[in-house]
Amino acid sequence: MASKSGTGVLSEHNKDEKTSEASVSSSSQSISVSTLADQVSSTLSMAQSGGSKSSGEVKLNEHSDLAETGKRNTYRPSTSSDISDESTCSGLSTNKPHKANDVRWEAIQVVRAKQGSLGLNHFRLLKRVGGGDIGTVHLAELHGTRCYFAMKVMDKGALASRKKLLRVQTEREILQCLDHPFLPTLYSHFETEKFSCLVMEFCPGGDLHTLRQRQPGKRFIEQAAKFYVAEVLLAMEYLHMLGIIYRDLKPENVLVRDDGHVMLTDFDLSLRCTVSPTVVRSTTLVSEALQRNSGNCAQPACIQQPSCMSAPTTCFSPRFFSSKSKKDKKDKKTKTETGNQVTPLPELIAEPTSARSMSFVGTHEYLAPEIIKGEGHGSAVDWWTFGIFLYELLFGKTPFKGSGNRATLFNVVGQPLRFPESPVVSFAARDLIRSLLVKEPQHRLAYKRGATEIKQHPFFEGVNWALVRCASPPEIPKQVEFESAPATPAPATSSSVKSDQSSYLDFDFF
Repeated sequence: MASKSGTGVLSEHNKDEKTSEASVSSSSQSISVSTLADQVSSTLSMAQSGGSKSSGEVKLNEHSDLAETGKRNTYRPSTSSDISDESTCSGLSTNKPHKANDVRWEAIQVVRAKQGSLGLNHFRLLKRVGGGDIGTVHLAELHGTRCYFAMKVMDKGALASRKKLLRVQTEREILQCLDHPFLPTLYSHFETEKFSCLVMEFCPGGDLHTLRQRQPGKRFIEQAAKFYVAEVLLAMEYLHMLGIIYRDLKPENVLVRDDGHVMLTDFDLSLRCTVSPTVVRSTTLVSEALQRNSGNCAQPACIQQPSCMSAPTTCFSPRFFSSKSKKDKKDKKTKTETGNQVTPLPELIAEPTSARSMSFVGTHEYLAPEIIKGEGHGSAVDWWTFGIFLYELLFGKTPFKGSGNRATLFNVVGQPLRFPESPVVSFAARDLIRSLLVKEPQHRLAYKRGATEIKQHPFFEGVNWALVRCASPPEIPKQVEFESAPATPAPATSSSVKSDQSSYLDFDFF
């Protein structure tokens, strides 16, 4: 079973059994691409003849997180002539400066200029590269351009019967507002009578789970893990600034681009909420850090490490001064002990701390204790999953995995965090994980100030956050030969459209 659909090659991994609301749907269906081709052909004919079905606006009464945050949502069913992308996508390139010079934008605009709109008939599907709970992802080429995309195709009828349409809308709306180096680009989205399609960036390097499996010992060395989690941290910081709680971080949802940098994907379980960014200039941040830091040491050795930044439940003391002389060193202890003598730099805090949800969503091994206990959860669940994520990259496994899902959930709530004797990782790495995997969210690192607290942890010492994009990746994916990508066509039927049939695969919905 592959992971939930992303925008690149996904792994065959059994652990990502998802729970949505209170249960996981077991329904599945297989749709031949020939059937899809028939539907596209029929839709084109009806569009040319002016035929269409009338449909009204339908409100979903599905219990959702969006209702909890006060947001009203509707889903507009497509008509039979609704085969083109919606007008909101036409100017996306001008609103996304990080992708403004992408040749794929230009190729799409050329098609729009000639055809008036972009639809499924403008793409050639080369192969299936991933699949998940709400759809499948295919490598697709825009006809005549040699521009390649990841197309996520979702069956609207199947999703409606499973009450998943709101998740599709949530993901699309989130993708439309993203513009970040480590988050996906939505180039277009369009619908047919039967399918909803998202055209996104294709990542030829696969996902971090697959990449980890290829490493010696099936784990990353610490420097490589630091590179990947640093980029993921920046992506999650950006999401939280937009009021988006991700809720589904795991290696399967972190894809590797052709340059070796990563991209966080898959937003159908995300929670949208309000956030109020604030610039803080108060010294109370320092005092709070010192108070939280006292009495939280797990090892005596931490007393000997006063040079590291403070964090809740961490064993490190704050660092606000650089020692240049013996006198400075002598006075350093006195100054750091008195928080009101320190004048820290202004900090931007944009953490959606007021968001609350009662939904039971996520992947079992990554679920935060507050989700399992049904106490309601907020943005702190993302920092719990960030700790699990780092643990898995370093040790090759998650910390609370049991013999089954039930045992795993019990371990998350009731068992203490333990580190294996091998491999040996730095004290800073273990301290960061320990600070993130605190079962009470209010005591968890980043609970109040978000990613800012994590970026200040000594594990990331030496990281130039402004230039992370310029860092050399641990590994560069091999170049993909798109034209030689194998494709297994669906069995021919009387209703099959013979043209271009060899370039399609079956659509499998899980």
